[in-house]
Amino acid sequence: MAISCAPGLAPAVALFRSLGDPTRLAILRRLASGEARVVDLTGELGLAQSTVSKHLACLRDCGLIDYRVEGRQSFYALARPELMDLLRSAEQVLAATGDAVALCPVYGTPAGSPAEAGA
Repeated sequence: MAISCAPGLAPAVALFRSLGDPTRLAILRRLASGEARVVDLTGELGLAQSTVSKHLACLRDCGLIDYRVEGRQSFYALARPELMDLLRSAEQVLAATGDAVALCPVYGTPAGSPAEAGA
């Protein structure tokens, strides 16, 4: 028997999906320390401009970041500072569960995998 997702959960599901990408999490962590331009993020994260721009658009569409224009440059920043509280809480849950989440057979990564090495 399939369990349907309650309609009221859809926004939370969308939020956690937006946070479920390592690149978007890295961008959010970087923006937590202050605003940045795409060129700053590409250099600091070692990613292509198109990749960074795609993820910034996703985060912006979700209302998690915003930008301001200065001349020909756009400066990105967190739109919701309380997002960092959510991420800190997630880190506390991860610390409390030990390796259980990381080793989850559905969503985790096996020990020693490339995803773990890049974390």
